[in-house]
Amino acid sequence: MDIISAQQRSALMSQIRSKDTAPELLLRRLLHAAGYRYRLHGALPAGIREALRREHPQIRLRSGKLPGSPDLVFSARRKAVFVDGCFWHGHDCPVGRRRPSSNTGYWNPKLDQNLARDARTRRELAELGWETLTVWECELKSTEQVLEEAIRFLGPPGEAKGG
Repeated sequence: MDIISAQQRSALMSQIRSKDTAPELLLRRLLHAAGYRYRLHGALPAGIREALRREHPQIRLRSGKLPGSPDLVFSARRKAVFVDGCFWHGHDCPVGRRRPSSNTGYWNPKLDQNLARDARTRRELAELGWETLTVWECELKSTEQVLEEAIRFLGPPGEAKGG
């Protein structure tokens, strides 16, 4: 096993994107080709944003976005999709279950905070009346299966009420 320096690790970690990741772009292409239209990164139309603020003042909509800034927002359906990396969000797969063995004083609290934040985000979205779907990075190896799951979750394309 190769050991890298803290500086090399930092350089590698800084290259990891939080938006427009390869798994997210793949899902966006699949859904768009299937006829779905969506907003990106938690963005909401002004009318829905203002209604949510009035109805749920206890939930903060930072920069007018849904809690957690879901990767894909289907506002007319009140559904949101997260495309999560298995390692960062603790998926129950080999990648998600593996935690770093070095610098555990940093990594364990960081990954635990990610899990707590994800749970809080899903809870807040449910309070707002939104349903969520999480698509895991490892699941995108089977694009047909992921697309079927997304269609079950979203309903047929073009059948949403309003916009």
